[in-house]
Amino acid sequence: MTPDNPFAGPSTLPYGLPPFDRIADEHYRPAFTAGMVEQRVEVERIAGNPAPPDFDNTVVALERSGRLLERVSSVFFNLTTSNSNETLLQLETEMTPLLTAHRDAVYLDEALFARIDALYEARERLALDPEARQLLERYHTAFVRAGARLPVREKTQLRTLNAELAALRTEFRQHVLKATREGAVLVDAPELLAGLSPAQQGAAAEAARARGLPRGWLISLQNTTTQPALAQLGNRTLRARIHQASVSRGAGGPYDNTAIIVRLAQLRAERARLLGYANHAAYVLADENAGSPASVEQMLQQVAGAALAHARSQAADLQRAIDTEAAAAGRAGFPLQPWDWHFYAERLRQVRFQFDSEAVKPYFELDRVLHHGLFHVAERLYGLRFRPRVDLPVYQADVRVYEVFEADGRPRGLFLTDYYARDNKQGGAWMSNFVTQSHLLSQCPVVVNSLNLARPPSGEPTLLTFEELVTLFHEFGHALHGLLSNVRYPLLSGTNVPRDFVEYPSQFHEMWARDPTVLASCARHYRTGEPLPAALLERIIAAQKSDQGYLTTEYLEAALIDQAWHQLAPEEVPGPDQVVQFEAGALARRGMDPSSVPPRYHSPYFLHSFAEDYSAGYYAYLWSEVLARDTGHWFQARGGLTRANGERLRDTVLSRGWSTDTQKQFREFYGGPPEVGPLLEYRGLATPAGT
Repeated sequence: MTPDNPFAGPSTLPYGLPPFDRIADEHYRPAFTAGMVEQRVEVERIAGNPAPPDFDNTVVALERSGRLLERVSSVFFNLTTSNSNETLLQLETEMTPLLTAHRDAVYLDEALFARIDALYEARERLALDPEARQLLERYHTAFVRAGARLPVREKTQLRTLNAELAALRTEFRQHVLKATREGAVLVDAPELLAGLSPAQQGAAAEAARARGLPRGWLISLQNTTTQPALAQLGNRTLRARIHQASVSRGAGGPYDNTAIIVRLAQLRAERARLLGYANHAAYVLADENAGSPASVEQMLQQVAGAALAHARSQAADLQRAIDTEAAAAGRAGFPLQPWDWHFYAERLRQVRFQFDSEAVKPYFELDRVLHHGLFHVAERLYGLRFRPRVDLPVYQADVRVYEVFEADGRPRGLFLTDYYARDNKQGGAWMSNFVTQSHLLSQCPVVVNSLNLARPPSGEPTLLTFEELVTLFHEFGHALHGLLSNVRYPLLSGTNVPRDFVEYPSQFHEMWARDPTVLASCARHYRTGEPLPAALLERIIAAQKSDQGYLTTEYLEAALIDQAWHQLAPEEVPGPDQVVQFEAGALARRGMDPSSVPPRYHSPYFLHSFAEDYSAGYYAYLWSEVLARDTGHWFQARGGLTRANGERLRDTVLSRGWSTDTQKQFREFYGGPPEVGPLLEYRGLATPAGT
């Protein structure tokens, strides 16, 4: 690596923001190579230290190692998900197994583990402060779970498994990215778009032009099974085309993921057995708050009964609406299909709640929501202030940078927003770090929120659906978890917490999208300035609750599919031609019926389960939401959006990372164990009293 490589030294920009204006594709490979070499030298120095192991010369030294590798990795893997190109994707394919082998070299180093193990065994005598002890225990757990105690022969087998797993996860993710792009539906007749607003039709036309298509309208796919356009398009044939394009992704064709799914499930099961666990789910959950697959299944089933009952009731309502419409037109009706659900649900909402999803969007203009909604909540609760930094470089023209300050003017970090969909961007919404907060390394956080909003026609405002508004607050909750981190060690910082806890702050912050005081600040008609009427907000919330049977059921089905794949022994994994049947059987055995409510993700495009770190962990959203809704209930009982309430949550949870046990963090904040009641009430699934 040459000295002029932007990764050669720490960034000189504020807060260590990567120098995006200087980084080119050719800088990554030499930086990765140098970073791995550098950390191996550092690890060998720690492991071979002739001095007896102590906390500083072993654990802290390990925590300080790998800074170059961290710099290049944080930029590279953020950009392969949000601003990729063929060069980066090819490099990802090349580097991922090498990085996995590098991690194995660290965590399977016998001399290094011997030092950590000796410290762990002596932890009661070391007089460590609570955060230092937590760091030691987390490192010891990570080494053991990585296979540090295995015999040499089994370590070799583990390295082989890990290398193949890393390559397959990368291939799966890249297949989904390409299949989603290629699955976009081209419409060649304007009359087929009836139901879409002029702005949406304009966006579809611009999407076609951006692909170099001379004419037509392009309906791009989101990463979920259900596509937003299905709620508005009146042409049933087009709805069916879009649905089929969505569910067929990754199941055949050039980006077929079925064989990858099967191999991933087999390898994960083999690795779990090698490490002493019954299956991959048992391995994953042993280090989560849930503890075991049985606990997860029990929690999911607690909610499944109410969700299914609501979904079946709604399905019956929709079927009656279909039959009534057909009878009025003098034609035969048709059985409700997944591509019909949202179209007729939207019609029923308009009748029952006088609520039109499109009519609400003018009240949620993106810039106003950002500045007077998200930033308003952050200031009222935590005293944070956000100032635009147009002088700092970004990796894509859409990205905006904000400097974050405490109430007393002290600098807190940087917050980046990347809200628009692109063909080279992974679907969905997420938060990530470019720099992780750490007092040890004198680092302030640099975090980014990424969404996939449709870009409006040139000169038009970006108007949000209520669902997109909620997503914006959700991801901002993750960002606050990173920004408010106040810990010493990077391993324990911010969102580096159990998967079934990390969604807790994000889901809690969703509640402010419903809060009248917040909406009074941010929800104003973009043309007239008229505030969102209180009666309309009530109808929005009522309509949202009416959909929870569907929304909760589709989520539960995906969570159960994730568990089903990862509770298998290696010899139980089906063949690639049995993926669809396996899904259906797994859901049927758990009492689910996906015939009208399909799972939020089918396996061939289930990124959480097969490409990201949520394998056997997709349940975490519901597990965390129990904590989130309890927290919302606590806030509402104590005055809502106040600085005192926010500071309590900040002090007990948001600033702590994993520096203390996360279950204890919740109990310290809430004053007791979690309760499922507020979740059922929030989702409209609670059984009325006396029934």
